[in-house]
Amino acid sequence: MDVLIAAAARALSAGDPLAALKRIALRNDAPALAMRGIAMAQLGDFARARELLRSAARAFGPKNPAPHARCVVAEAEIALVSRDLGWSLQMLKAARTTLAACDDQMNAAHAGYLEARLLLLIGRLNEAEAVLGEVDVGILPRPSQVGYELVMAGIAIRRIRTGPARAALERAWKVAEMARIPALTAEADQAMRAFEAPVARLIAQGTERLFHLEEVEALLASDTLIVDACRNVVRAGTAIIPLTTRAVLLNLIRALAEAWPVDVPREVLLKRAFRAQHADESHRARLRVEIARLREVIGPLAALVATRRGFVLKPHAARDVAVLVPPVEGDHAKVFALLADGQAWSSSALALALGVSTRTVQRALEELALENKVESFGRGRACLWIASSVPRFPTSLLLPAVELPV
Repeated sequence: MDVLIAAAARALSAGDPLAALKRIALRNDAPALAMRGIAMAQLGDFARARELLRSAARAFGPKNPAPHARCVVAEAEIALVSRDLGWSLQMLKAARTTLAACDDQMNAAHAGYLEARLLLLIGRLNEAEAVLGEVDVGILPRPSQVGYELVMAGIAIRRIRTGPARAALERAWKVAEMARIPALTAEADQAMRAFEAPVARLIAQGTERLFHLEEVEALLASDTLIVDACRNVVRAGTAIIPLTTRAVLLNLIRALAEAWPVDVPREVLLKRAFRAQHADESHRARLRVEIARLREVIGPLAALVATRRGFVLKPHAARDVAVLVPPVEGDHAKVFALLADGQAWSSSALALALGVSTRTVQRALEELALENKVESFGRGRACLWIASSVPRFPTSLLLPAVELPV
């Protein structure tokens, strides 16, 4: 590595892309192209950065596997930041393997951290945790160490484990302070503020109040019967009954839990379950069917008892009943939750993260745009979406997780 490339690399490590460009802006050899690509990425011009990195990868070619793999890892990081979640995980894994085989352990560890970060974004928590377990955090540069700890915190938050999450966030903040890169410190500060903010609302016995993540963790560890409208499950202790695909049953059990220990009139249940303003006999017949289905589904945890005017929830062993409600509600809350990170997302990336079709996400975005909650820029495949304003509350409990929190 020549003197100018070494100086540019030091400038990029310190978060100073302009100083790096001053040294290699007019060079078109493979190492300079790679450095210019990384510098443009730090400046936010992701399209130009990817062009330069691909040119550098072609210039290095198969005869230089390690530099070629580093270009692939750098492009993967840009794809991650720009929320191009369709970028191939297999290519990143292959680059990581190549770097390890070439004894470039630091960049191999960095590739592993990026892979875990991508897996976290799409809700594959077990896989993300397994990949992080293979990464030697001690050999990572400080900026990557901050990212590593933030991924650790993200996994713990999704699983509602506040102790490990807080510890990881504190480590991230300390490393960011030592790195003396303002952008890193700001990212760590933002993550800590989001962790300390309320994440849900608790409804119990006619009252409602904001709930922090630590309080959610304590509630889940209790013997309370919980209707979790954030993850669309009913749970008590370790018993969990998913209702993700059964919206009518979830609406019914939520109405019953919000009113507990009082019964709920049939007219109210009809409105909550079917949004029926003027119920007829067909609605009443359907309510009887859905109540029977709900009684069977939640049978291990509670019973439904008919009263003169409606139904009342009777938990078997739980002493209390509570409802966890997300801070952001609506038909498209999960889409809005992903956009709340302040980054620009494509509809295909949102679909991949949520495990639904692209057309479903596009319809949701169109409706949110009509409500002035999101806005777009670009056209066609280059169209990206951002939240018009970041919500006051973090939306971590709405984010996708293949594994249910325990």
